[in-house]
Amino acid sequence: MPLPSVIGRRLRRVEEVSAGGLVLDRAAPDANAALIGRLDRRRRLLWSMPKGHIEPGETASEAAVREVEEETGIHGVVLGALGTIDFWFVASGQRIHKTVHHYLLLADGGALSDADVEVSEVAWVPLTDVPAKLAYADERRLVGKVPSLLADIA
Repeated sequence: MPLPSVIGRRLRRVEEVSAGGLVLDRAAPDANAALIGRLDRRRRLLWSMPKGHIEPGETASEAAVREVEEETGIHGVVLGALGTIDFWFVASGQRIHKTVHHYLLLADGGALSDADVEVSEVAWVPLTDVPAKLAYADERRLVGKVPSLLADIA
């Protein structure tokens, strides 16, 4: 299938890989999770899990720990993999295929902070309320795996 074009020219295809996750304040069903809010182009606040690019020499899980801390102020340790999401979007005249590896983390330090320039707000949200707060269906699907992951580590 041909790639879409912008005013008669073909868009360049770019692959991007990121990692992030859901950090909990305790490994329990009544835990709170740290979410970030970002403003979209229409200035709407959209809540999501923290995530970002994997740096050279970094594993996906190392990037998830780093990105969670950079975007929420909370340092965590990885409890397990939540899953991978991939999607397409167009930006700066490019068709971007993005793959994001998500992990479940347990907080072991830090303090909630929205100091990251890319983050408008950050909040602890009761785990039971997270699916309703998240803007993206794929992330809501991953949150559905949290209870079984917590049961496996109990």
